[in-house]
Amino acid sequence: MGDDKVTSMAPDHSAELDGSDPSKTHITLIENARNAADKEHNMTLRQGIKLYPKAIAWSLLISTCIVMEGFQVSLVNNFYAFPQFNKKFGVLTDDGTYQIPAAWQAGLSNGANCGSIIGLFINGWISERFGYRYTIIGFLIWLCGCITIFFTAQSVQALLAAEILCGVPWGIFQTITVTYASEVCPVALRGYLTTYVNFCWGVGQEIGIGIIYAMLKREDQWAYRIPYALQWIWPLPLGLIIFFAPESPWWLVRKGRLEDAKKSLLRLTSLNRETDFNADETIAMMVHTTALEEKMTSGASYWDCFKGVDRRRTEIVCMVWAIQNLSGNSFSNYSTYFLKQAGLSENQSYGFALGQYAINMVGVFGAWGLMSIGIGRRSLYLYGLCGLCTMLFVLGFLGLVPESHRNQSSIATGSIMIGWALVYQLTVGTVAYSLVGELSSRRLQIKTVVLGRNLYNVVGIINGVLTPYMLNPTAWNWSNYTGFFWGGIAFLCIIYVYFRLPEPNGRTFAELDVLFERRISARKFATTDVNVFHETVEEKVLNEYEKSAYVRELTYRSMHNKSI
Repeated sequence: MGDDKVTSMAPDHSAELDGSDPSKTHITLIENARNAADKEHNMTLRQGIKLYPKAIAWSLLISTCIVMEGFQVSLVNNFYAFPQFNKKFGVLTDDGTYQIPAAWQAGLSNGANCGSIIGLFINGWISERFGYRYTIIGFLIWLCGCITIFFTAQSVQALLAAEILCGVPWGIFQTITVTYASEVCPVALRGYLTTYVNFCWGVGQEIGIGIIYAMLKREDQWAYRIPYALQWIWPLPLGLIIFFAPESPWWLVRKGRLEDAKKSLLRLTSLNRETDFNADETIAMMVHTTALEEKMTSGASYWDCFKGVDRRRTEIVCMVWAIQNLSGNSFSNYSTYFLKQAGLSENQSYGFALGQYAINMVGVFGAWGLMSIGIGRRSLYLYGLCGLCTMLFVLGFLGLVPESHRNQSSIATGSIMIGWALVYQLTVGTVAYSLVGELSSRRLQIKTVVLGRNLYNVVGIINGVLTPYMLNPTAWNWSNYTGFFWGGIAFLCIIYVYFRLPEPNGRTFAELDVLFERRISARKFATTDVNVFHETVEEKVLNEYEKSAYVRELTYRSMHNKSI
């Protein structure tokens, strides 16, 4: 690539360029963008790993923010089966045990969701204005203060306040990690790095359940305060590491900071002549995609997500997120409480939950394996839903087992839930993170993913109200019959996915833009040929690129056949 540094234009170079035909600058840009797109299409997984090892490392580190959220989410839902927690914050029931009332279970579980909705909408504005790094660092500082409320809480009302306040940064981390992962890597790595976010959820949940399991023998207040205190482990080291992370080059291009974008891209890559990587060409591809999207999209506000072509993209992203909660996921989140009500002991319930969350992590690697052999995101998502729907109905039928065989049916229920968790993580739970990062446009990605995740949270709030009543013995007490309800909802989701979810596998962002702009049927996305360089683009973006010192240097080198 010759000299990788971005240098200022020398005066004599300017004189030569000022008299040249401006259209040649556009031709050079489009040719460079085409070269970069071709190289991405031909790049193998192994080549991508060798070329982008630093991008992989930074993406994995930033995705670790989700470990914190998975940890806390597992605490609140699984504390409902925790005797010490129930004794402190619950009420005495007729059978002599303590229970958190269903209304307060719904309130606590939904508190974080409410805070996340606020945080998500804030993220749609603040991360696009200040960048991903500073947004994450700022809200890690916020989180440190809010964890104090959890640790010192003496009432269920204080816990609710802590859930809402901590929900704000959790909402931001939910989307910004996926967006960063999708923007710092090539097509060959995109599916793996975006779905790794789901692995982080599993890690956090496994740590949370493991800590609760270790605390079961304690009888004092530290049994639940220690898990809360351990949340302080994460923010400080993560904030220090992320301070040195490179900003997303796509974000820098959208801001017109092309020189900074190239510097960031070079920090994300390593020298690898095998792929003939050229940073200038990759920046040109980003500029071309931005220009293409500006031609297709009138603005970059939340309202623009519901206009024209982007309306369909927003709808699909929203449903991909929502279906995670409509296919029984919220049911699974209450696994320890559900299994306890189904007849298992506390130790058995938490033992099954540990296995379930371990499968959550293993399932991500299984999904990677399925994607690596060529199975598309749409196929994984669709057939995974079919498997989840079937198992939910099996759970419902297990509720018909006579009371005399309750222990056997409880073990079968736990086993089915572990099987459900495996299928979920191999398909819907993992692949959704890749789909939402790919199906939204670059220009509106943050806001589209925010809207989708907010629908996920709204559905989660509804589920958070219904599920405690379904499972709580002092309320509806549906137990296994809850599987019939979620199985029916999952069947409706299968119909939607078949007709509406397209296949983004192997497509560049620009190609996806054109496929949506042409309104190609979801079932024909994978087979439709498209040439993005025959499309018209926004002239203003190219003119800005042309005026920059960066592109002047690039054009000068190309005109004089110099190495780039």
